[in-house]
Amino acid sequence: MLLGDQANSVELCPLRYEFSAVRGDSYDDNWLVIGGSMMTPEGIWTFTDSCLLTDEARQVSAWLRAVASGTVAVTGPDADGSVSPDMQFLEPVLAFSLVERSEDGAVIRVHLSMEAAPPWQQGENGADIYQYFVEARTDIAALLRAADQWDLALASFPTR
Repeated sequence: MLLGDQANSVELCPLRYEFSAVRGDSYDDNWLVIGGSMMTPEGIWTFTDSCLLTDEARQVSAWLRAVASGTVAVTGPDADGSVSPDMQFLEPVLAFSLVERSEDGAVIRVHLSMEAAPPWQQGENGADIYQYFVEARTDIAALLRAADQWDLALASFPTR
């Protein structure tokens, strides 16, 4: 799934289950390792982390389609200037929020924390959870393609 333009882009892909063998635990059996590649004017980086459960991963394409249809509300900063995602998961590594939406397209914030944050944001000087993000501008057709690509990639990873 690719979101963005020439200035900022985020590519995410489910790679594998965290554990290849089923253990009989609904959490451990369903953690997906997600690979990500980001490009911003600040730099380029990648991450690989088991950060989404299979059920959570399926919510991503539904959220993207809701953005495309205009049913997701724009999320702005709060009084302190912090931005809270409206799509977040058990592991606070990835999250999503909507910056703006028009008839032509949308700007999506992809929040990247912990293992997904850029190298210069990790460690003691790292950003607070969800406060580092890449704003990815995309048209509606590309948004729907990204949702379809995500679903296609997830087809190999049913809930176990």
